[in-house]
Amino acid sequence: MRWNMVVLASCLMTAGCVGGTSMAERQDEAVQSSLQYDDVPCDQLLAQRSQVAQQYNLPVTAKPSFSNPAMGFGPFTPDMRSKAQRDSDTASGEIDAMSRSIDRRDCGKPKKKDKFALPGSKPSSPAQ
Repeated sequence: MRWNMVVLASCLMTAGCVGGTSMAERQDEAVQSSLQYDDVPCDQLLAQRSQVAQQYNLPVTAKPSFSNPAMGFGPFTPDMRSKAQRDSDTASGEIDAMSRSIDRRDCGKPKKKDKFALPGSKPSSPAQ
């Protein structure tokens, strides 16, 4: 019995180390940096996010999801998701990264005024 457990443990460790096929590794790949979208103009980024969301039938507020494997077996659990599900999860990560860039840059929101003034008052000119 003890020998079977040693063989089983070594097989699990080997399966988890086979380069990018575990569930945990593939789910982590869906998370993207929002910095890559900071150079894209706001209106173009908003349109791109909407297009990706529509293509994968996701909301524009989509975020990557993570499964909760049994205790400590995340790196050893093989990725059993379908290709369509993996593509959808990747798109969720892309949408989330775009949304974070949009939020950080205040895209789609009216510009804030630099000076505060009462409504209806005329701006004062500097003293000469």
